[in-house]
Amino acid sequence: MTRPIVYSVALGVFVCTTALTLTSLLTTHWVTYSVTASTGSTFSKRLGLHESCSSVADPACRPFPSEDDCRDDKTFCSLWRSSGFLLSFATIVELATLVSFLVVLAGGKYKREGGWKLIGGFLLADAVVEFASMGIVAWLFDNDSQFVVPGWTLDYSFYLCTVSASVSVLLAAVLAGSAYVLPPEDDYESLEDPLDS
Repeated sequence: MTRPIVYSVALGVFVCTTALTLTSLLTTHWVTYSVTASTGSTFSKRLGLHESCSSVADPACRPFPSEDDCRDDKTFCSLWRSSGFLLSFATIVELATLVSFLVVLAGGKYKREGGWKLIGGFLLADAVVEFASMGIVAWLFDNDSQFVVPGWTLDYSFYLCTVSASVSVLLAAVLAGSAYVLPPEDDYESLEDPLDS
């Protein structure tokens, strides 16, 4: 049976993975382009799921993909926006997971006995959504003509999302494993009946 300490540690780790997801969602470091000119100046462009930043643009950052970006390649825009939507949806799943952790921890022994199933389900759903979002970006990076020019790389937001999703799967496995491996909580000891002696 999963103990309060297991849930507490898992909750702490999950809060960290949620921070990773939010960081990857809010930063413009999913795909980066950087090139140094012969003059020594460096040009860089960073793509986030909802914003693009450039070292030479004014303003430096703008919403991405914009209508101008989508004029020639509607498939790219649809997929990129889907990836952004999926990762935004993952944060909602993570919020539901955090609430389920708190309910299970506050609910006593009975809720802890079966709570790992609910939390594990949320963790796996979160991982699936994050892996789907990340997979779309990886597929676009490998297959879209925008990224054919040498100098484009997957950046740290992509890897933060990968770590977050992987840790969610690991946490689900740990909770399930602890439910089967750890002995039941014994909140009380049964007393011998004096009439049976």
